[in-house]
Amino acid sequence: MKIGIVCYPTYGGSGVVATELGKALAEEGHQVHFITYDQPSRLALLSGNIFYHKVDIRTYPLFKYPPYELALASKMVNVVKCEKLDLLHVHYAIPHASSAYMAKQILKTEGIQIPVVTTLHGTDITLVGKDPSYEPVVTFSINESDGVTAVSDSLRQQTYNTFGVKKAIDVIPNFIDLERFKKQKKDHFKTAICPNCEKLVVHTSNFRKVKRIDDVIKVFAQIRKKIDTKLLLVGEGPERNPMEELVKELNLSNDVRFLGEIEAIEEVLSVADLFIMPSETESFGLAALEAMACEVPVISSNAGGLVELNVNGVTGFMSDVGDVDDMAKNALIILDDNNLPTFKENALKRAKEFELSNILPLYEEVYHKAIEKIKVLTV
Repeated sequence: MKIGIVCYPTYGGSGVVATELGKALAEEGHQVHFITYDQPSRLALLSGNIFYHKVDIRTYPLFKYPPYELALASKMVNVVKCEKLDLLHVHYAIPHASSAYMAKQILKTEGIQIPVVTTLHGTDITLVGKDPSYEPVVTFSINESDGVTAVSDSLRQQTYNTFGVKKAIDVIPNFIDLERFKKQKKDHFKTAICPNCEKLVVHTSNFRKVKRIDDVIKVFAQIRKKIDTKLLLVGEGPERNPMEELVKELNLSNDVRFLGEIEAIEEVLSVADLFIMPSETESFGLAALEAMACEVPVISSNAGGLVELNVNGVTGFMSDVGDVDDMAKNALIILDDNNLPTFKENALKRAKEFELSNILPLYEEVYHKAIEKIKVLTV
């Protein structure tokens, strides 16, 4: 198949999933065309089956904001025609699904039928999509898609509860590349951070309020009172400066490091003993899955898709959102030397269920159904 993938080219979950999916499809022999305003962050090298098409965003005095949705739709039309694509797969409903609908209608006037598959990732439904300014367009775009997927059953239910969506939604969970995300021997790194054999706690995110990084720090403060521990905070975002101030207020500066964005996050996870994800909401929890693949148990909230990923008492523990005391108590159970090896083993075992080779055929099945649907409608 010749597949067009539309995504945000950022470090966020939807962009990562779209990029890794495209790379995997290319390795299976499909021709993959990325259509976005910048080269996706994890698309470092292009292969013979991967192509990148940059959306040209021009500013005009007439417009206060550049009309990205129109530019994107036009680019989709051009790529579909020039590359003879079989299908468009758009990740994140806003504005990709609506742009794809527009492109589809334009192509139809030229006798070209292109199926569109939309994947819902999270905040496009749980946050942005709820805005009255966007809701009618989001609902319409989803219903007009030829195939719809969501990364968790929780997100699927939220979509049905929030929008007037009649379209069937297939749940295809996020996946992990176990060739990349696996425990590596990085003893020198662990020694540099934990010179006295301290336990190492890690959190990675885009540092938004919804990630509740203050809870991570508060949980760590309680752990540190009981056992020697260090904390690594990986990522960038609006909450970084406030969190640096909180660390100073709690006198934790000697034991907490802010590492910023790191591409090879698996190297950090390889030396971690515990991953904390206390988010207010998570459609799936990809960062937690990456940790588990590196044999790191997880302390998480019981929000959204995390309930479907983190097995309570097996791969880690879940607590109510904001229950810092319970998270700290459970963290100490995991970090006990008598318990830690079992939790690590269970985390890896669970991660293997989401191996890329298990998930890729599910997307290919959705693609084939969407293509067949279009063929039937045009007969």
